[in-house]
Amino acid sequence: MKSVFNFIVKPYNKRYDNEIKVGNKSLIVNTKIDDFVNISRKAIVVSTPLAYKTFINVGDEIIVHHNIFRRWYDIKGNERNSAKYFKDNLYFAQPDQVFLYKKDNKWKSFNDSCFVQPIKNNDKFSTDKTKKLIGILKIGNSSLEALGINPGDTVGFRPKREWEFAIDGELLYCMKSNDIVIKYEHKEDQIKYNSSWASSRR
Repeated sequence: MKSVFNFIVKPYNKRYDNEIKVGNKSLIVNTKIDDFVNISRKAIVVSTPLAYKTFINVGDEIIVHHNIFRRWYDIKGNERNSAKYFKDNLYFAQPDQVFLYKKDNKWKSFNDSCFVQPIKNNDKFSTDKTKKLIGILKIGNSSLEALGINPGDTVGFRPKREWEFAIDGELLYCMKSNDIVIKYEHKEDQIKYNSSWASSRR
């Protein structure tokens, strides 16, 4: 079973990641199927595309776009699968819907994806929890490395690129290489910001 251009994947665990542990009990934090925040982004590769070779292999863990596993209601109120649904809990994932893959227990970027960790805002006169348009590169890629931008560097990024992902309990922003617009050479004592939403998902 192979797709010509797409990966075929299945959810790593469940389609929705809306359950957290509180002590020794489980708590459902959201029951709305149309809320993207609690849709699982972690998948297992069932087959790779026929049209080209990739570093991703069958059985690898990957991070995908939330719309792949998303369910929705049609105009009659009937619950539907996403357009990426194939059969028997299997889904198609286009290459541009795959952001990370795991090798040797380490996440690696796929194509031009990268991930930035937000920085805690230490301005006591501001209500913003994080600094605007600035963060620490957590997972880079070869394009950024060629520019001398590496994980751990403080970077600036374009507005409205804060696509939130919870990766191993950390809040990270997923973006593309060309969303990174500056590398700050002067390093201050930056405090990484994490949310309770992200830290509850490991």
